[in-house]
Amino acid sequence: MTTAPTPPAAPLALAAEFPLATEAQWRAAVDAVLKGKPFDKVLVGRTADGIDVQPLYPRKAGAAPLAGRAPGIPWTIAQRADHPDPAVANGQALEDLAGGASGLVVVTRGAIGDRRGDAMVIDGLADLDALLAGVMIDLIPLRIDAGTSAGHVAAMIAAKVERDGRDPKTLSIAFGIDPIGAFARRGTLESWEGAAAKASDAVLGLRARGFAGTQLVADGRVIHDAGGAEAQELAYVLGTAVQYWRMLEAAGLPPAEALQAISVVLSADADQFLSTAKMRAMRKLWARLETASGLAPSHLDLHAETAWRMVTKVDPAVNWLRTTTAVFAAGIGGADHVMVEPWTAAIGLPDGFARRIARNTQLILIEESNLHRVADAAAGAGGIEALTDELCQRAWALFQDWEKAGGTVAALSAGRIQAAVGEVRTARAAAIAKRREPLTGASEFPNVNEAVPEVLSPPARETRRGAAPIDLPEAGRGERFAAQVRAFAGGAIRAALSRAKSDTVFVDPMAPIRLAAPFEVLRAHLDAIAAETGMRPKVFLAVIGPVAAFTARAAFARNLFEAGGFDAPIPEPFADHAALVAAFRASGAVIACLCSTDELYASQAAHVAEALKAAGAQQLWLAGRPGDLEDTLKASGVDGFIFAGGDVLDFLNRAHAALDA
Repeated sequence: MTTAPTPPAAPLALAAEFPLATEAQWRAAVDAVLKGKPFDKVLVGRTADGIDVQPLYPRKAGAAPLAGRAPGIPWTIAQRADHPDPAVANGQALEDLAGGASGLVVVTRGAIGDRRGDAMVIDGLADLDALLAGVMIDLIPLRIDAGTSAGHVAAMIAAKVERDGRDPKTLSIAFGIDPIGAFARRGTLESWEGAAAKASDAVLGLRARGFAGTQLVADGRVIHDAGGAEAQELAYVLGTAVQYWRMLEAAGLPPAEALQAISVVLSADADQFLSTAKMRAMRKLWARLETASGLAPSHLDLHAETAWRMVTKVDPAVNWLRTTTAVFAAGIGGADHVMVEPWTAAIGLPDGFARRIARNTQLILIEESNLHRVADAAAGAGGIEALTDELCQRAWALFQDWEKAGGTVAALSAGRIQAAVGEVRTARAAAIAKRREPLTGASEFPNVNEAVPEVLSPPARETRRGAAPIDLPEAGRGERFAAQVRAFAGGAIRAALSRAKSDTVFVDPMAPIRLAAPFEVLRAHLDAIAAETGMRPKVFLAVIGPVAAFTARAAFARNLFEAGGFDAPIPEPFADHAALVAAFRASGAVIACLCSTDELYASQAAHVAEALKAAGAQQLWLAGRPGDLEDTLKASGVDGFIFAGGDVLDFLNRAHAALDA
């Protein structure tokens, strides 16, 4: 006997008793709080691309999920394999895979991902065997990040797969061949014709052997690492992909097959909304490329990495928060594979604990938070949808502009891309210097007494040289690549197949930066003094009046000076000016900073300044804007003023100069 199904319960109208609020009502309430301050300046943010970020967005009507990862399928938890010694890297990789990683990214010396210059050296098949011993490459996705060595590493992999009797069609390998990315990072190129011929030869050679992954990569990290904006990164990726697409078509591949030979790498940083929107925009732009060319939209193999430029050496534990936010953004944005930079990466070669945290960051978001189970979780969210559409429009316009200049290689050769990225980098540096873009632990809330985490000491392993040269045929339809495969299978090393540089194009390289570096240089200077002398240089905070009068500005001053590596403790209130001066003499400081209210400055600052100067203060600051008192205060010995919105790096460099005088 069957029973009728129970009808679904009516939805709970939890807010039914409350009237719907309108945007006009919300705006009226906001204006009442702003009290005449301009809405656009106070509540509307702007991205580096100039996109307005509104404080409130309605849901986007009729939005549908973007096609990305298969619904319910987690992204690949990719882990770096980058230790200089391939045998050591193998042990790390096996531990990572046993601990939950589901893919590897092999990073070699000189690659885009080798920002410290100490990555793995793979000279020949023996090194590759040592790296992949016990690694079941038929069960995990593998990505190669090898810079100008990518073609050689690809030939080694082909030789290994053939020797081991594996079926290339069962492997998921992104070979990462990227001559344009190497050109942008290094600033030199033999010629586009020569580089394109070799890249095409390698692609055709790999595809002839049946490898099922992608052979080329359009790598946006080179733009993001150099300080570029999101739309610039997307435009560069589009332009690079199109140039490779044309290159492969000219080599004889059908358009659809040629496009499927290209994967994409993007950076994900701590701006969650922008990073999510960037991942989604990449898929929409890729589909637009296909439809504009008469092709049906297909799946783009999208790799994401947590951004290099956002990580810090100082207070590196904050990097846990940054990378967690970045992984969240990339994961819900639809990335197929995500790699996390370990939290100590800016300091040195990460140890086992740092690598464990990197993979566990992803495991928690997948296994405990189940972020992967909703397809395109941002679909319909007004803010994300608006950012996605704006990024698409601006990236497409910039892509068209560089296409008019002759394509990505021509735009790089003319310095157009470098100039555009440089403008954004300069503007962002100014915002960081003034703390309009705060860096927690570096420019804000520093901890000068933090313990430095341990990192590994990499061995001094360099590329082997001096091998007898092996002649190779000219690049064609895979003949050169086939000769490389045979050479590596026979025990050759890269030096035998490499030739002296014959570059003819030289441009400004797009070197990687880290946003916190200017503050870290100052910190390192005073850290060295503290290590040598046993005492950290101090700034004496000359507080005037009761606690309530000086606390706000004293806390501001302490935060500012400690961002430059000084020790700046906030003292208790002083009984009188004589006690203040006596405390300064006892402190051993040569720099002092007055901290109090404007009212007390007017009545006491000049007298205290004169007394501190007489007591030996080589440099004297005042916390706050001087207003009408500026001339009087300067005449009394005040050398400068620190205040919100000022150039903190300028303040700190001047303070450091007092120590070096």
